[in-house]
Amino acid sequence: MKKIIITCSLLTLTLGVKAQYVSLTAAEVKTLKTAVEKDARVQKEFAEWKQVAEKALNEAPNPIEKVTSQGLLQGNPAKTASLKAVADAPKIYALALIYRLYGNKDYLNKAQEYLTAWAKINKATGDPIDETKLEEMFTGYDLIRNEVSQPDKQAIDTWLESIAHAEIHSVSATPTKSTSKNNWNSHRIKIITQIAYAIHADKYRDTITAELEKQLAQNLYPDGSSFDFAERDALHYHIYTLEPLLKALIVISRANGKNYYSFESPTKSSVQKSVQFLVPFVTGEKTHGEFANSKVKFDRERAANGEKGYVAGAPFKQRNGIVVLSLAAYYDPSLVKTIQQVAGNEYYDWQLVLNQVRQAKK
Repeated sequence: MKKIIITCSLLTLTLGVKAQYVSLTAAEVKTLKTAVEKDARVQKEFAEWKQVAEKALNEAPNPIEKVTSQGLLQGNPAKTASLKAVADAPKIYALALIYRLYGNKDYLNKAQEYLTAWAKINKATGDPIDETKLEEMFTGYDLIRNEVSQPDKQAIDTWLESIAHAEIHSVSATPTKSTSKNNWNSHRIKIITQIAYAIHADKYRDTITAELEKQLAQNLYPDGSSFDFAERDALHYHIYTLEPLLKALIVISRANGKNYYSFESPTKSSVQKSVQFLVPFVTGEKTHGEFANSKVKFDRERAANGEKGYVAGAPFKQRNGIVVLSLAAYYDPSLVKTIQQVAGNEYYDWQLVLNQVRQAKK
């Protein structure tokens, strides 16, 4: 009888543990821990997260009721305050990461402190450009959700679901608005995807599929360019729409095996084609003057405000495309050679570390 009770208790515990598609599974955490011990490149990348976590242990959370950044020029007090507040996001991820690797409860407790502070104060806005800045809170929470206390889990889940709900019903997704098909919508889909899979809100999965497939058809073009590239005349925004799409795609692939990277929409567009469109600009085979013919007034306002990277006609910087190639390398590891061609053979980043760990467990 005693054995039966123990077995049932263990089964209940196992069933209560949810798979982690947004961050790393238990097996992947073990692989990462070994890589940190044995791979100098991984050690170097991990050291930065460790430093962030150790500093965060002695700091207090800085939540803000409303993240306000998009549409505001650099130096605007509301934007400055918001950017300072969302600096908590990488701290949460770092704390969660260190806890998962080494089991020190101080890091778990501190990560919970940050998350619950945000859950109490922050209010969802449905603005994807503002709320995309919370991404590392979503991934950090996914790392530790299985071990967060039940009351805190309920509070954090409720807060995150309120963000997903607000994004699903965001005014930015109104069909008559350009934001319903530009990079805003890509970030919106990423936020909904990461939250839904982190808190295991299965009811949103059909919505994610429908929204994603629609976005691939309307945002990306058959020749590999994008609505954002056409609207802004800037690879900066081609990158800014591909980055969130790729992050959403990776979560979905990990959850159900669906490969949306090479998936062709009814218009014959695909993420793979749009990544390949970017490659010659990253290698230097092609060049582009950024924002020269942008149709968006805000781009000219930022240039007039002296913000770096928005001067009309300034040449695209090749290294700025690495963020997309590192994400796409999850599907196409050959892109690592392209990255190294531009950044050097010793180049490595955290996304490539995650790819290495996840591919080892495929």
